[in-house]
Amino acid sequence: MSKPWRAVNPEQHAKPSGFSYAIVSQGGRRVHIAGHTAMNAEGAVEPLGDLVGQARKTLESLNETLKEAGGRPEHLVRMRIYVMSADDYAANAREIGMLYRQQFGKWFPAMTLVQVARLFDPGALIEIEAEAVIPDNEVV
Repeated sequence: MSKPWRAVNPEQHAKPSGFSYAIVSQGGRRVHIAGHTAMNAEGAVEPLGDLVGQARKTLESLNETLKEAGGRPEHLVRMRIYVMSADDYAANAREIGMLYRQQFGKWFPAMTLVQVARLFDPGALIEIEAEAVIPDNEVV
Protein backbone atom coordinates (compact mmCIF):
# COMPACT_ATOMS: atom_id res chain seq x y z
CA MET A 1 0.00 0.00 0.00
CA SER A 2 1.47 3.34 -1.00
CA LYS A 3 1.24 6.24 1.40
CA PRO A 4 -0.25 9.56 0.23
CA TRP A 5 2.50 11.42 2.11
CA ARG A 6 6.21 11.42 2.85
CA ALA A 7 8.26 12.89 5.68
CA VAL A 8 10.87 15.55 4.88
CA ASN A 9 13.77 15.94 7.32
CA PRO A 10 16.65 17.83 5.64
CA GLU A 11 20.13 16.63 6.61
CA GLN A 12 21.19 20.28 7.04
CA HIS A 13 18.78 20.62 10.00
CA ALA A 14 19.26 19.27 13.49
CA LYS A 15 17.91 15.73 13.71
CA PRO A 16 14.22 16.00 14.68
CA SER A 17 13.16 14.33 17.90
CA GLY A 18 9.45 13.60 18.24
CA PHE A 19 8.40 15.44 15.06
CA SER A 20 9.07 15.73 11.33
CA TYR A 21 10.08 19.04 9.73
CA ALA A 22 7.53 18.63 6.96
CA ILE A 23 5.04 16.18 5.52
CA VAL A 24 4.27 16.25 1.81
CA SER A 25 0.85 14.82 1.00
CA GLN A 26 -0.83 14.15 -2.31
CA GLY A 27 -4.23 12.60 -2.90
CA GLY A 28 -5.98 10.73 -0.15
CA ARG A 29 -8.84 11.84 2.06
CA ARG A 30 -8.06 14.64 4.47
CA VAL A 31 -9.28 14.53 8.06
CA HIS A 32 -9.19 17.76 10.07
CA ILE A 33 -9.43 17.02 13.79
CA ALA A 34 -10.60 19.84 16.05
CA GLY A 35 -8.73 20.77 19.19
CA HIS A 36 -9.06 18.14 21.91
CA THR A 37 -8.55 18.69 25.62
CA ALA A 38 -8.80 16.39 28.63
CA MET A 39 -12.57 16.90 28.78
CA ASN A 40 -14.54 13.93 30.08
CA ALA A 41 -17.98 12.76 28.83
CA GLU A 42 -19.69 15.10 31.32
CA GLY A 43 -17.88 18.15 29.90
CA ALA A 44 -15.35 18.69 32.69
CA VAL A 45 -11.58 18.80 32.23
CA GLU A 46 -9.68 16.31 34.39
CA PRO A 47 -7.34 15.94 36.15
CA LEU A 48 -7.17 19.62 37.06
CA GLY A 49 -3.70 21.09 37.49
CA ASP A 50 -1.92 18.01 36.06
CA LEU A 51 -0.36 18.58 32.63
CA VAL A 52 0.83 14.97 32.21
CA GLY A 53 -2.56 13.55 33.23
CA GLN A 54 -4.30 15.95 30.85
CA ALA A 55 -1.85 15.09 28.05
CA ARG A 56 -2.69 11.39 28.52
CA LYS A 57 -6.45 12.01 28.29
CA THR A 58 -6.05 14.45 25.38
CA LEU A 59 -3.91 12.05 23.32
CA GLU A 60 -6.33 9.17 24.01
CA SER A 61 -9.28 11.33 22.95
CA LEU A 62 -7.52 12.50 19.79
CA ASN A 63 -6.64 8.90 18.87
CA GLU A 64 -10.27 7.79 19.43
CA THR A 65 -11.47 10.53 17.07
CA LEU A 66 -8.85 9.60 14.47
CA LYS A 67 -9.97 5.96 14.61
CA GLU A 68 -13.66 6.92 14.38
CA ALA A 69 -12.82 8.92 11.24
CA GLY A 70 -11.23 5.80 9.73
CA GLY A 71 -7.62 6.78 10.34
CA ARG A 72 -4.62 5.24 12.01
CA PRO A 73 -1.62 6.89 13.68
CA GLU A 74 0.51 6.66 10.53
CA HIS A 75 -2.09 8.78 8.70
CA LEU A 76 -1.34 11.82 10.89
CA VAL A 77 0.47 14.53 8.95
CA ARG A 78 0.20 17.55 11.30
CA MET A 79 -0.31 18.26 15.02
CA ARG A 80 -0.56 21.57 16.81
CA ILE A 81 -0.10 21.42 20.56
CA TYR A 82 -1.31 24.42 22.56
CA VAL A 83 -0.18 24.68 26.18
CA MET A 84 -0.57 27.14 29.00
CA SER A 85 3.12 26.76 29.90
CA ALA A 86 5.88 25.77 27.48
CA ASP A 87 8.21 25.46 30.50
CA ASP A 88 5.86 22.93 32.15
CA TYR A 89 5.64 21.03 28.85
CA ALA A 90 9.44 20.99 28.47
CA ALA A 91 9.88 19.79 32.06
CA ASN A 92 7.52 16.88 31.31
CA ALA A 93 8.46 16.29 27.66
CA ARG A 94 9.98 12.84 28.24
CA GLU A 95 6.84 11.53 29.96
CA ILE A 96 4.51 13.22 27.45
CA GLY A 97 6.58 11.73 24.62
CA MET A 98 6.12 8.28 26.16
CA LEU A 99 2.35 8.86 26.31
CA TYR A 100 2.41 9.97 22.66
CA ARG A 101 4.23 6.79 21.62
CA GLN A 102 1.72 4.66 23.56
CA GLN A 103 -1.09 6.13 21.43
CA PHE A 104 0.62 6.74 18.08
CA GLY A 105 3.77 4.60 18.00
CA LYS A 106 6.99 5.95 16.53
CA TRP A 107 5.39 7.94 13.69
CA PHE A 108 5.93 11.66 14.21
CA PRO A 109 4.03 14.11 11.97
CA ALA A 110 4.95 17.75 11.55
CA MET A 111 4.33 19.30 14.98
CA THR A 112 4.22 22.76 16.52
CA LEU A 113 4.08 23.66 20.21
CA VAL A 114 2.45 27.00 21.04
CA GLN A 115 2.16 28.63 24.45
CA VAL A 116 -1.14 30.48 24.86
CA ALA A 117 -2.62 32.76 27.52
CA ARG A 118 -5.82 30.71 27.80
CA LEU A 119 -7.60 27.71 26.32
CA PHE A 120 -11.34 27.62 25.76
CA ASP A 121 -12.11 24.80 28.20
CA PRO A 122 -11.81 26.02 31.83
CA GLY A 123 -8.97 24.22 33.60
CA ALA A 124 -7.38 22.90 30.39
CA LEU A 125 -3.58 23.01 30.35
CA ILE A 126 -3.18 21.42 26.90
CA GLU A 127 -5.16 21.25 23.65
CA ILE A 128 -4.16 19.34 20.53
CA GLU A 129 -5.52 19.59 16.98
CA ALA A 130 -4.40 17.46 14.05
CA GLU A 131 -4.73 16.64 10.38
CA ALA A 132 -4.52 13.21 8.77
CA VAL A 133 -4.44 11.93 5.20
CA ILE A 134 -6.00 8.53 4.57
CA PRO A 135 -5.03 6.76 1.33
CA ASP A 136 -7.86 6.65 -1.21
CA ASN A 137 -7.61 2.85 -1.39
CA GLU A 138 -8.44 2.43 2.32
CA VAL A 139 -12.09 2.03 3.25
CA VAL A 140 -13.47 4.31 5.95
